[in-house]
Amino acid sequence: MRSRIPATVVAAPPRSFVVAANPQLPEALRLAERISVELSGRELASAWGSLNDENFRRKVAANPADLFIALGGDGTMLRAGQLCAPLELPILGINLGRFGFLTEVRREDWQAALERVIQGDYWLEQRMMLQAVHHRRDRELGSWEALNECFIGRGETVRPVDLTAEIDQRHLTTYVADGLIIATPTGSTAYALAAGGPILSPELRNILLVPVAPHLSVERPIVLHEGSAVRVTVRTAHQAILSVDGGSPVPLQSEDSLQIRAGRHVAQFARLQDPGYFYRNLTARMNQVAVPGSPE
Repeated sequence: MRSRIPATVVAAPPRSFVVAANPQLPEALRLAERISVELSGRELASAWGSLNDENFRRKVAANPADLFIALGGDGTMLRAGQLCAPLELPILGINLGRFGFLTEVRREDWQAALERVIQGDYWLEQRMMLQAVHHRRDRELGSWEALNECFIGRGETVRPVDLTAEIDQRHLTTYVADGLIIATPTGSTAYALAAGGPILSPELRNILLVPVAPHLSVERPIVLHEGSAVRVTVRTAHQAILSVDGGSPVPLQSEDSLQIRAGRHVAQFARLQDPGYFYRNLTARMNQVAVPGSPE
């Protein structure tokens, strides 16, 4: 495995903020406005809006602030990471969702956390991302960045697909499975964990391959070097899909391929806890009981 990504200590307090809410949580929108008013009262620049609003996202991209505050759950943090990583914009997550693996602040602690952030009393944790490129014959059909994982596999039809995996242009294996998860260390505690993958420390830079319900094929997860290039070719007579960070499925045809490697950008998370927080919180978070249907 590669060396860990060093944490970056923030020396200067942020002077401008963006506050973004998950619009499926009415509480998040109300709190976003309240935080923005609080910041404006301190003569700090702030703007707030819905993370799903394309106009708001364009404004954030055109005028990056010093800190992005995301209100929601882990799904909200994933969408924030995709937006903010190319902008090198740090994210502070306030948990209004279920698990909160990625968020830093409990909803009842937001005022104390905001005070510390304004004083510059926090540090940045940097997490690798993946880049996935979809090819059909000689055409590139799409490109995405993922903070958690890319899933390649069957769609609604309950039949396995054949997924031929190559590492650095060398044949690895052909999975006959419901799918294959290609995950970051961040994603190792998400879908990859549910499929039997290992937990990786979040500051590592490795790529994780985890098959989902493999049939008569390699079933063990594989941890790859960060510089590895993964190519997955789909062979199927029925529906297959790509899903990036749990997003909307992208239809795949037989012989389509996905090229996946470490991305150029990193997601930066603002942390108030000491760097040992991950292992301290891991068991508590995994023992939480999910509330079915709760939006994140």
